[in-house]
Order: sequence, then structure tokens, then C-alpha cells
Amino acid sequence: MENQNIYILAIESSCDDTSAAILHNKKVLSNVVATQKIHEEYGGVVPELASRAHQQNIVPVVHQALTKANIDKKLVSAIAFTRGPGLMGSLLVGTSFAKSLSLGLDVPLIEVNHMQAHILAHFIEGDTQKQPPFPFLAMTISGGHTQIVLVRDYFDMKIIGETLDDAVGEAFDKSAKILGLPYPGGPLVDAYAKKGDPKAFPFPKPKVKGLNFSFSGLKTSILYFVRKEVEKNPNFIAENLNDICASIQYTIVNILMDKLKIAAIQTGIKQIAIGGGVSANSGIRKALINSQKELGWQTYIPNFEYCTDNAAMVGIVGYLKFIENDFAKQDVTAKARYFITN
Repeated sequence: MENQNIYILAIESSCDDTSAAILHNKKVLSNVVATQKIHEEYGGVVPELASRAHQQNIVPVVHQALTKANIDKKLVSAIAFTRGPGLMGSLLVGTSFAKSLSLGLDVPLIEVNHMQAHILAHFIEGDTQKQPPFPFLAMTISGGHTQIVLVRDYFDMKIIGETLDDAVGEAFDKSAKILGLPYPGGPLVDAYAKKGDPKAFPFPKPKVKGLNFSFSGLKTSILYFVRKEVEKNPNFIAENLNDICASIQYTIVNILMDKLKIAAIQTGIKQIAIGGGVSANSGIRKALINSQKELGWQTYIPNFEYCTDNAAMVGIVGYLKFIENDFAKQDVTAKARYFITN
């Protein structure tokens, strides 16, 4: 069935980005993302404002995706949408729109798990993107999630490690806030870290059993460290910003890599893939690339445009479910908490 002419219209609205994409089989024809700037004023995503912005953005974004792909909506084979996890108000907008559109076009509806989509984004066909062979280990790292997932097949996944508190993206953003950097701060920490000494300020790594993570203690230690140094020198942050950011990033990357190394040893799997918004971080990418030589891993890093929340990753899941005739019913509802099942 994989050689059919299948066109998937995909919708992603789990947080504060409204996105629509058109896929022809496994190839992306368009991937449009409308980013909501309003949250910068508040230093974080405001759920009520996010859902209102989705309502404003979703029609023009879908229209633009169809226009860029240069296809008529009558060619669409199915509508794929993010059912969860995410912010309930945001998910409701995408879910309601997808259900209405599938009824209007009389095409099947396909529900997608956002975290599965981050992993399966690796299977989008492109000139520069390698596809991992099964089984492989996936580390999904974002503002809301930090997980190590054993992936046996497209829809045969098992979480073998996850965060007990804050997600890694949250740790980056909150560390940036402590340093007085604007939201979203994670990419800024990454940018300053490139110019700093990663071993300038040693931060403690949390002791967590097994393959699970914890970032709340690290965040607290960064806060206390900065407060103490600023008391001694009010210009401490400005004078040492690059080194502070480099040290924070170095510590976080080491925490992630330590757990990934244990997972690889325990499972005997050396095919390692990453996904999620934080997989755009240069420190994590560099550590993974280095691990190929040091540990004999085969590493798979998605293209930048498929790291952050986007509809193309929803579309590839939609395509894979379409060829399995795995369709949703019209009574499907959004789920703020939606787990990858074994």
C-alpha cells in the first residue's frame, strides 16, 4: 500500500504553535507554522491566550499549507491531528477543526499522539534525513517531556525512563529566567554557551535511580548559586553570562547522555535517535555526534524544522496509520494527558 497516492492534511495545536502540513506519502509538500509572540510578555505560555490565538490562526495556516503544497483540498485523503498530550484549550481547537474538516471533505480522521510524532518524524523522507532501523532508542526532549523510549516498530513503543519532575526544556527556560534572559530562554542559553567555558562553574548532577531524570534540584542549585554570586558582585551575571550558560548546558547534556549510555548498555541497542524541541540544542547534537566515535553508536538527529512542534511530524504518523486503516471516529476527544502505550 505504500506506493499509493496518499495526501495527508495534518494539524498540530498542542501548545502555542499553530501548524498545518501537507504530505504526499512520506514526503512533505508544505509545513506551515504560526508562532504566537504574545507569550513573550508573560515569560511563559498562557493557556487561555494560546487557545484564542489558535482560533485566529488555524484557518489561514491550513489555507497556506494547501496553497504552498499546490494541491486542491479535494485531493486530501485524510485529516491527521494532534489529540494530545498538550494544553487542553489548544488541543480542543485543533481537534474540533480536524473533525469538522474531515466531515466537510468526507475523508477519514486520524488521531496522533504528539510524543509518538516527535519520534516518527525521523521517517519523513528527505534528502538529508536518515531513518533509524528498528529497534532503536529514542530520547524525546522538549519543554514538557523528557523520556527515553524503546522503539520496536512504528507503533510498538515503551517508555523506559522519564523525568520525575521538570522537563529538560523547562530546566533550560527557567535557568534562563534566573539569568534575566527573555522567554523562550533555552535557545539563548545555547547561543551564549557556544562562547563560554563549560567547566567554569560546576553544578551538581542529581542522583536518580534507573533511567529516570530529575531537573528540579539542578534548577534550585543554579538559583542559589546565582543569588550568592550576585550578592558578592552585582555585575556577576553580565560579566560571566557565557560561562554560566556553558556550564548549565554542559551539566544538562551530561545528565541526558549519562542516562542514554545506561539505556544503551541495558538494552544492547546502539541505534539512538532524538526528537522534540530541545533536540535542536547544539550541545546535545554535538554530544550525540561524538558518541558515534566514542561508543560506536549510530545516531539519528532530525532536521531542525522537524524538531520543534510542527504538523509535518503529525502528517507522517497520519500516513503510517492511513496505510494500516487506523482511523478515528467522530466522537474522538482531545486528551491533555496522553501516554505512549506498550
